[in-house]
Amino acid sequence: MLVRNTLKIAQNDKKLCLEFIKRNLSITSKLQGDGFSLGGLDLDLLSNVLISEAIGYGCTGIGTAILGNDLAATPIILGGSEEIKKKYLGQLIDEPVMASYCVTEPGAGSDVSGLKTKAVKKGDDWVINGSKMWITNGGVASWFFILARTDPDPKAPSGKAFTAFVVDGDAKGLSRGKKEINLGQRCSDTRAITFEDVVVPSSNVIGIPGEGFKIAMKTFDKTRPIVAALAVGLASRALDEAAKYSLERKTFGMPIANHQGVSFMLADMAMALELSRLMTYKSAQEVDLGRPGAYWASIAKCFAADTANQTASNAVQ
Repeated sequence: MLVRNTLKIAQNDKKLCLEFIKRNLSITSKLQGDGFSLGGLDLDLLSNVLISEAIGYGCTGIGTAILGNDLAATPIILGGSEEIKKKYLGQLIDEPVMASYCVTEPGAGSDVSGLKTKAVKKGDDWVINGSKMWITNGGVASWFFILARTDPDPKAPSGKAFTAFVVDGDAKGLSRGKKEINLGQRCSDTRAITFEDVVVPSSNVIGIPGEGFKIAMKTFDKTRPIVAALAVGLASRALDEAAKYSLERKTFGMPIANHQGVSFMLADMAMALELSRLMTYKSAQEVDLGRPGAYWASIAKCFAADTANQTASNAVQ
């Protein structure tokens, strides 16, 4: 009810509602595992999915901003040192701040192996150069999770070619592009991020150098169900609004819901929604049971996103 009664899309359509997010990050930070010792809620993934579905029902733009924090935090939970966890995960709870998962580039997104941003070891530091694109929370993040190529050999296997870093938002050489005007979710702050000789200490490496790709893939297993949950929330809202309107709008002396052309469409929307919801819950359950999550997480994300798109389109009709 917090989300449904508080979020007003018309008011938050073009600007990220940081005040609302920060006021409620104590609820929505949703840190798992080691996050509990730092003040997180220690929720399992299924609980995170339920919360995300409710947020998606209210506003997927706000949900995407919150998911940006989850995406940035998860690699640290999976492979960060105790020093990194205390410094950066603690900020998400105590201050709280926004963070960003900075991986996508102009020529590579889901194809993580195609990333061009490079990091070169110089003494005890790493120097990062490259450009990232479509970065959620790019304009408001206090720190970034970065994936960069550290093996110059283009034939090196992905599992050994990339390293994960945490980069402070005020690092010298880091610049943020203008806010993108998205087709939807316009309140989500999406920007390009450029790295020009950005120096990062070795202490900010997440895990072992060369194993960043593996950390990124494990992160997707844990966060794709949350993306699917946002889509389920959006589809649920679209169906509710469509069903409500179908009972209010009348043609030929009766609500349009009584016409088969409309009622059949609503039925199809409901079936697809429930299938999406079950797939999403299943994908979260697999992770919570300690099983490999990529299979169900990918299915849930794809099917739920397609369902949200089709349901919203049908609702407009």
